Amino acid sequence: MPQLAARIGRAKPSAIMAVAEKAKRLKAEGRDIISFSIGVPNFLPGPHVYEAARQAVDKDSGQYGSNRGPDALLDALLEHIEQIGLTGYTRANCATGIGAKHVIYNLAEALLDEGDTIAFPAPYWTSYVDIAEIVNAKIQLLPCPASQNYKLTPQQLDEALAKKPKVFLFNNPSNPTGMVYTKDEIVALADVLVKYPDTWVIADDIYNRMLFDGLEYYNFVLARPELRDRVIFLDSLSKTYGMPGWRLGFMVGPEVVAKALVTLNSNHITNVPEVVNAAGIAALTGPQDVPNQKRVEFQAKRDQVMDVMNAIPGLVCPRPQGAFYVFPDISCAFGKTHGPSGTKIENDVDFCNALLEAKGVACVPGSAFGEPRALRISYTCPTPQLAPGLQRFQEFFAELV
Repeated sequence: MPQLAARIGRAKPSAIMAVAEKAKRLKAEGRDIISFSIGVPNFLPGPHVYEAARQAVDKDSGQYGSNRGPDALLDALLEHIEQIGLTGYTRANCATGIGAKHVIYNLAEALLDEGDTIAFPAPYWTSYVDIAEIVNAKIQLLPCPASQNYKLTPQQLDEALAKKPKVFLFNNPSNPTGMVYTKDEIVALADVLVKYPDTWVIADDIYNRMLFDGLEYYNFVLARPELRDRVIFLDSLSKTYGMPGWRLGFMVGPEVVAKALVTLNSNHITNVPEVVNAAGIAALTGPQDVPNQKRVEFQAKRDQVMDVMNAIPGLVCPRPQGAFYVFPDISCAFGKTHGPSGTKIENDVDFCNALLEAKGVACVPGSAFGEPRALRISYTCPTPQLAPGLQRFQEFFAELV
């Protein structure tokens, strides 16, 4: 029979979704499951977003939309990024997509030929590797362990860029670690980036509004304006506004890159649905009380999680200051046995499987993010589930022998 394309052999299902599906299956079977696995905000946008969507349906023309995005949405996006200091961009610098993941995939298609290299720190968001492998790019990982707070150093970046990768991909705040780079740290990295003018820079900063402890977001372009012609900023409605299922992501950057993504859109999605665009405009320009309130709630949840992480002997967990994840190094459990079940813990996958079976708590193994000594906890579950889930997690550790 005819064969599938070789690239399909390089495509893998999402490791995060695999854990989430297993947790969902066990729950359907009657198990008491608390999921710390999937990074869904678990809140809904304000009523003005739904009202805008309803009005868009009522006024629907049935016509195609813009490959780039409607002017009103682009203007809303530009106003949105001006609030974090990214000024001087126009509609020609923008492109939209079906979520930020789609925008990243488009960027991979637009910037990377087969055999080109993309460099990014590890731990990393799982889809970075998956997308790079589909387009047959070489991957250059920059290991950033818990001992350096999961953060990239200027020296590491300098050594990596000296090898001339075509693209450097950077995520701040980080998924999976929740770590946030300070202004000084961004400036130090930007000072390295300016030395390598042949490398594109993708700043996947979709958690830029989800910052704690009074921190303020900072960007490479703010640090070194001469980077503007090759830094591509990414954002999304998913995390800030509780709209992951609406699927609206966007980029702002060099006009030539935006134009390339618009061309790709014209050849596959044509346009983001108009009802989604309308909801996006309302989210970006309307009342911001919901995202502001949720940021405060997530900071309190972060504190609650960290109290437990800090109370577990041997566990190492750098304190996150953004997003809604913690990423503890659980390697202290390796080589031990979970007493009640008799399960031997040799690695992060064993740990997560045993935790799910014994305690009904679902976490994602760190190996899915390029750090097999850790696991990711997403603390966006309903608030009443958080304390019991953390108690089970702590009990599991106490039962290791």
